[in-house]
Amino acid sequence: MRKFRKAAMHVLHAASVCVLLLGAARTVAAQVSPAEILNPKLRAIEAKYLQQLKALHEDIGAAKFPFPFVLSRYVGVDPARQAAMDSRGLEFSYFQNRLLLKVTGNYNAAYNADKLTQNERASRTFQDVVTPLLQLIVREIPADVECDGIGFEIGFHTRTPNKSFDYEGKEILVVVLDRADAFSFTSIGGTEQQQDILNRSQIYLNGKEYGLALGQADPLNVEALARSVPAQPVAAPISPAEAANAAARLAVTNPNLAPTISASKAHMATGVAPTAPTAPDPAPATSVTSPAADAKPPATAADADRLQEKFQPQLEALAKKEGTKFHLVGYAAPSFTLYHNQIVLQLTLRNPQPFVKSSSIYKRAAQSFDLFLAPQLKGLLEKLPTGADFDGLDITVLNQIGIEKNASEAVEYICPMKALRSFANDEITTQELINRSIVLVNGARIALNLQLVE
Repeated sequence: MRKFRKAAMHVLHAASVCVLLLGAARTVAAQVSPAEILNPKLRAIEAKYLQQLKALHEDIGAAKFPFPFVLSRYVGVDPARQAAMDSRGLEFSYFQNRLLLKVTGNYNAAYNADKLTQNERASRTFQDVVTPLLQLIVREIPADVECDGIGFEIGFHTRTPNKSFDYEGKEILVVVLDRADAFSFTSIGGTEQQQDILNRSQIYLNGKEYGLALGQADPLNVEALARSVPAQPVAAPISPAEAANAAARLAVTNPNLAPTISASKAHMATGVAPTAPTAPDPAPATSVTSPAADAKPPATAADADRLQEKFQPQLEALAKKEGTKFHLVGYAAPSFTLYHNQIVLQLTLRNPQPFVKSSSIYKRAAQSFDLFLAPQLKGLLEKLPTGADFDGLDITVLNQIGIEKNASEAVEYICPMKALRSFANDEITTQELINRSIVLVNGARIALNLQLVE
């Protein structure tokens, strides 16, 4: 893993900052729009249940958990970064030839690994997060919803204390329940009956199939469990080519939900030869690399961790020596991570110029870029780690809105390195750089025309 924290208070401070920022994010949190979905079957079911999904999104945002839980399309995100991430963690997706309603989010608990076993950590996360989520789903989503099951992907934190430091890691729990089991889980008799449902459900921990044992120190033997995967989905049968397309898209938009299917298993499930996978639908605006770079194999979290470890001294020097110049925040250190299976360097900057409350999000996003970020990009590029091979910068700009305390907004610019270098060399304009980038405001993607909103 890539971070050593000197004290647990650092984590708590970052989490508290995140909670403050989320106040602004939740006011504009949106559900995935059917218009964004390329697959016609997924688009149709998203449109049919859009109002219920919006209501469920609001219920989850208002629910109380033992520790903060934040919907997100990406898991394993540091608390300080969650305010700037895409919060649309409810969507319909294909998984192993099955149509699921998927709930994805980050649970900001940091379990002590010396006091809780891996199974105890996973069991507590299931009981504290997944079970309450199921209760909300049953309340808002009809029991005859046209999908095969309900899937959950929950990221959480672990700490291993040492005399001189705390080592913090991340774990990811994935649970896929059949539709009937999901809607009966919270109403059945007790733990024994609930355990029976889990024993026949698909459960993964950190990408490996797992035998979750509720309330126990040790997991169950996976090989002894009768895991049920229907041979034919009950809701939305799809062709092998469609299944391959869906798997490819899922691998791009949320790689953690399907990390356990080897090429040979995918071939058995879909009938598509592993040597000729179907590529995801082209989406140039969502990639942080140029088309010529698409031939590279997808990056992994381990690749990002290796870069972080190798260039940690340079990143620390950047934060220490240049932090004031570039307005880097002190609680979120520069770090390498994954975005759409590509490695990006995350940077969080605070805009010193506040905005009036009546301004629009588009104008604030445009002025944050034109007047604050763009003038710094050339100098910033010169200070990046020398020799590091990564695909882009993921720069979050925190804006103060009005004079109210904690009235903040996070604008995220995800820019490919090739376009950034062209901009620094005066080869393209600010608008061309924006066109090749992704812009998110409090986690919701926007289209941005700089001149139009000025």
